Amino acid sequence: MRIHYRRRRFVPKLEGVQYHYNRQIIVPEVRVIDEEGVPLGVMKTSEALALAEERGYDIVEVSPKAVPPVCKFLDYGAFKYQKEKEMKQQKAHAKKVEVKGIRLSVKIGQHDLDNRMNQAIGFLEDGHKLKIEIMLRGREKAHADIALTKIQDFVNRIAKKYELFTEQAPKNQGGNVSAIVGRKS
Repeated sequence: MRIHYRRRRFVPKLEGVQYHYNRQIIVPEVRVIDEEGVPLGVMKTSEALALAEERGYDIVEVSPKAVPPVCKFLDYGAFKYQKEKEMKQQKAHAKKVEVKGIRLSVKIGQHDLDNRMNQAIGFLEDGHKLKIEIMLRGREKAHADIALTKIQDFVNRIAKKYELFTEQAPKNQGGNVSAIVGRKS
């Protein structure tokens, strides 16, 4: 048997909107805006490209869905850099919601339950979702109903402090009983 050591080629994923510029614009007519924002009207793509080159700019299709598409005289490199910078800034300001786990047990003591409650409240205040789970061991698996009520009681105690939404209701999955809840904004 022959073994192939062939590497897969990495194809980068394109993020964001891709803008057509110069010779990539294939429509016959475009609405043109010059470098200062003054509309020049509708003209043939070849004429617009020649005018842009004469002025030392690229012609960039800024609104491809318009009829005819809107193109602007720009420095494409600077325009692309600016758009990438905006995308990074949007990504940095986007809030990432994590699912934080709280693990209980059927025989958990009151003090430990209070500690888990404080942890859960801290996670909810930070804007995270909670996955509350109980791992059933041995003969506990025969009494999953006790675990379900334990989780429901825990959720009800949290619900007294915050208004919650239930992403996944408490349910038994083999040896685990779990529920996922989050805080309503």
